[in-house]
Amino acid sequence: MDYRVEKKYLCTEAQLRILEQRLACLMKPDTHQSGGRYSIRSIYLDTLDDRLYYESEAGLAQRSKYRIRTYNNDPATLHMEIKAKRDGYCRKWQCPLTEEERNGILHGRPPMAGMAKSTVMARVCRLMLTEGLRPAAVISYERTAYVERAGNVRITFDRNITAGRDFGAFYAEHPAARPILPTGQHILEVKYDEFLPAPIAQVLELGNLQQTTFSKYYLGRKALDY
Repeated sequence: MDYRVEKKYLCTEAQLRILEQRLACLMKPDTHQSGGRYSIRSIYLDTLDDRLYYESEAGLAQRSKYRIRTYNNDPATLHMEIKAKRDGYCRKWQCPLTEEERNGILHGRPPMAGMAKSTVMARVCRLMLTEGLRPAAVISYERTAYVERAGNVRITFDRNITAGRDFGAFYAEHPAARPILPTGQHILEVKYDEFLPAPIAQVLELGNLQQTTFSKYYLGRKALDY
């Protein structure tokens, strides 16, 4: 996968409902969701000096995130993911993760030298050993996603975004957490390859969407440390 354009906007519930009605006529819902939404939960990792957090705060053109992610609280979907941002473009790498590996990372135990099963895990292992990469926040939210083959477009509505630090309750239905945005505010993400088809671009033109560069991890840490 090459680097993709990724834009984020702060939206109200009313704006998302308008966009959902419009996009339903142009795009297909993501095949992974049922009932219109699915849940995502991630444990974000950071260095001992919170380097990744401060890189996000500074808005550096080149930065990365490391996270353990699962969908619908299903251990079968557990994986490690690295997301890199380069001059407004994003790219992701991921690999499956076992419960033993997850527990090891949570307790500061990287894979044994030479035992990392993928480039992703090798990078995680290296940062754990050199910069003390460790769990920093749990970010959870509900997602509605639409896709379009032309331009490889993916548009997502992320609602009820929360942050917490109860890493042991990763699969719990309602772990201790706090909202990272004001009530009624959500995040819209627009991702595509080389172009955004004109009909979709026109639908997204609400005129007053507030674009943001901050990540969910950054906003979550801000909410937890407030």
